Amino acid sequence: MSASFIPPALGQSLNEIMLPDVKTTVNLFGMHLRRVDGSWDYPVHEHPQYEINYLLEGEQLMTVNGRGYTQQAGDLMLLRPGDVHSSRSGNGEPFTYFCIHFDIDDKIFLSLLSRMQQVLFANASPVTRRVQPVMSKLIEIAGQPDNKTMAQRMRLQSAIFELFGHLWEAISNEAELIASPAYEKMELAHQIQTQLQALVTQQFKQGVAVEQHYGIDDIASKLGISTSHCNRVFRHVFGLSPRVYLSELVLHEAKLLLANPRLSVQHIASILGYRDIAHFSRQFKRWSGLSPSEYRRANGEFTG
Repeated sequence: MSASFIPPALGQSLNEIMLPDVKTTVNLFGMHLRRVDGSWDYPVHEHPQYEINYLLEGEQLMTVNGRGYTQQAGDLMLLRPGDVHSSRSGNGEPFTYFCIHFDIDDKIFLSLLSRMQQVLFANASPVTRRVQPVMSKLIEIAGQPDNKTMAQRMRLQSAIFELFGHLWEAISNEAELIASPAYEKMELAHQIQTQLQALVTQQFKQGVAVEQHYGIDDIASKLGISTSHCNRVFRHVFGLSPRVYLSELVLHEAKLLLANPRLSVQHIASILGYRDIAHFSRQFKRWSGLSPSEYRRANGEFTG
């Protein structure tokens, strides 16, 4: 579902597979590939992002929250926001490492990362083996002299998402063994989220406003759980109810559509399934504090 997607007229589609929406934002900070001599050391510090530190050669001694970890070539370390850490050579010889600082707005992925207490993943561990190929790809991109071109930036972003996909699968297996009930709750919340996104997309295609056919009961039934359990699990993981999440999906889509100057407010109301422009305008103002036309003016678009 995106601002450029306007449902086709009935009767045109012969076959269709709808994939879940992707609205994840990833920010990367201070990514670097560095080779240092045996006397090099990095002083005690912390930062508000996650850090992945991958050792290519040599030996690194990383101290995290007062505990020392000896990192060998091929080992990976995962540091959490606020972890106090420092590093130096573990044997007085040069070493080479690759470092990524990142944050991501995916609450389920962050919840999974926060449940993993492990810091050092050895070269032979399932997690490290799973991500090694894409780490090699990232290092190759970082080592190229033209790594600041737009094409290289796109390749870099693609590889980062590939890395997170492998990291999710690998850490999920570990988390399932460590804390099965918590992991199952996260997986269930993710399934509910996917079903809610599909519900919104389908209802837009049918020209029906979400509020006219709130389908959480159907979603709960499809997943084999009660409606109350569905609401409780979703709120626990995402911090809001499924109904509020649905409203946020509709508001997000409305804002994207309003950013398209070729679409009138009346047309947008129709796409979103509202019976008339007045109904859509009232709902949009209740959610955002502005009417659709006011929102367009505030964001530099024409009034439609």
